[in-house]
Amino acid sequence: MKLTKQRIGFLLGIAVALIISSISIPGLERNGQLCMAFSFMTVVFWGFQITQPGYTSGLYLLLLAVFGIAKPTLIFGTWTGPMMFLIIGAYLIAGAVKDSGLGERIAYKFIISFVTSFKSIISAIFILTFILSLMIPHPWPRAFLIMSVMAVVIKSTNIPREDAVKIGFTVFASSVPVSLIFLTGDATISPLAVQSSGVPLGWLGWFKLMGPPSIIVSVITYFMILFLFKPTQEVSVNKEEMQAKLAAMGSMSAKEKRTAFWVALAIILWMTDTIHGIDIGWVTLFIAMAMSMPVIGEIITPASWGGVPLHVLIFLTAAVAIGRVGGATGMNAWIAHTVLPSSVPTDPYILAAFIATVSIIIHILLGSVIAVMGIIIPAMITFTSQMGITPLVTALLAYSAVASHYVLPFQHLNMLVGMGEDNGMYTQKETIRLGIPFIVVIYIMTVAIEVPYWSILGLFDK
Repeated sequence: MKLTKQRIGFLLGIAVALIISSISIPGLERNGQLCMAFSFMTVVFWGFQITQPGYTSGLYLLLLAVFGIAKPTLIFGTWTGPMMFLIIGAYLIAGAVKDSGLGERIAYKFIISFVTSFKSIISAIFILTFILSLMIPHPWPRAFLIMSVMAVVIKSTNIPREDAVKIGFTVFASSVPVSLIFLTGDATISPLAVQSSGVPLGWLGWFKLMGPPSIIVSVITYFMILFLFKPTQEVSVNKEEMQAKLAAMGSMSAKEKRTAFWVALAIILWMTDTIHGIDIGWVTLFIAMAMSMPVIGEIITPASWGGVPLHVLIFLTAAVAIGRVGGATGMNAWIAHTVLPSSVPTDPYILAAFIATVSIIIHILLGSVIAVMGIIIPAMITFTSQMGITPLVTALLAYSAVASHYVLPFQHLNMLVGMGEDNGMYTQKETIRLGIPFIVVIYIMTVAIEVPYWSILGLFDK
């Protein structure tokens, strides 16, 4: 039998589970020990990418239920709240905006109006990513939509291959920091961070805490890309082809107008969730369902369900279950008390640097944003519980570090999906070139920006 990476990971994961489940672990009850065994096995499976994460996640959930480690209501608890339905609705809305042509029309009009040079192309990518993050609550369809417009720009201006790669890389690299600005900017991982903290936080609440730091980091990323990826020659943008593409779309269709109405209503309801009191998960699902109705919708079709990836939902269920079941069985507390230092840094700056460092190290080892969040946030919340600060601070510090970090493409799905000739055209080389110096930016974000900003807001008050 040939030992491939997948087979090695499979055997290693099983070995890890057998060792943890068979040794004596003082201070940890049997259910906690089994939870740790299955959790670490699953994390190894995720890290080695032995198969699609949905399958390994499904196996993990099955083992928790069959061995009676926790009640099914706890294991699958994400499906009894709004988070999973926010994600489902987000995928449906993202598909609707893309398929209706509304997003493409906005992108073309923006490019025609404002793009004149290579620098303005890079600026346009960041601005479009920001604008569309309000309309398309998932970074992948946003990035691919913008990339489709950039492909026209590249072709119409005869941009050299080397510079075209830089543009493609920027499309996907910009999605990393910009997606952190709004709670619905990445409807997969941002709500997961909030739910892991156990502290309710609405759309405006998220923007208040994460918006300014993420905007600053997005601007830093913009200048880093301009510095690291200079063009080989200046670009002269010929907008005739883009104008032809826009003209071919014709006037705004009834379907686009209905899409614009429902997306505008979604944004209004997201921004006013603290006023009307309806969770943004239910709002998002309602908007998606309304888009399918006769007369008022007719935007989302039965085929649109194909755009909702079931394996991602199962993956998220497992990632949340690691934290929830780990907390109920004592695994999180044991890890916090055994692996982490005995004393918690009292200085918020040192604490933020510590959380960022641990988060980055674990992310380097595991290579999965969601998997690391499922492990590191619950453990860090337990670790900092004696400080008396809100768990939201701990959760968002860890989230900021993990969700911003990557060196290799597989460490962040936003970067992985764009790699390759048929997508963003870039390779691992471009990702490493930005990813290594960007680690410094992560510390700037967490230590130099978030700590003083959140201190002003009173989040570190006991």
